[in-house]
Amino acid sequence: MAAPILTVTDAAPLLPLRGGLIGLDLGTKTIGVASSDPDRRLAAPVETIARKQFTPDAARILALGTARGAVGIVLGLPVNMDGSEGPRAQSSRAFARNLARLTELPIILWDERLSTAAVERDMIAMDMSRARRAEVVDQQAAAFILQGALDRLRFIAGNG
Repeated sequence: MAAPILTVTDAAPLLPLRGGLIGLDLGTKTIGVASSDPDRRLAAPVETIARKQFTPDAARILALGTARGAVGIVLGLPVNMDGSEGPRAQSSRAFARNLARLTELPIILWDERLSTAAVERDMIAMDMSRARRAEVVDQQAAAFILQGALDRLRFIAGNG
């Protein structure tokens, strides 16, 4: 059975009360991965996967989810500033559909507008070197995306 692909609002009632989520920032060359604690309060960067082919990339994502006891996956959806969806959003939706065939974990699509730009600004403000920023920007963006979804889930549940 393929996993459902949902909005955060539709996913909220389907998620168990406890259990972490995995966050993904899907790029053309890398996939940033983050995870949350079981109470879904805080997102933390995990790793950056250098993209090879879908099958090994998906296997690594699912292995990370299993190791962390994840109950769902949050995938950043790169929506245009006007709210429309371009080729990158279509690529993310296709990745979600393919990943859904390999897992029963619900896949939650989260609007990731400006996530990488926000993370870059924060890292520059921390005086992080360009080389170090390049190493961690994708996983930090995944944590930013995941934190946004966690905050929204908490708001929906009335615990915000």
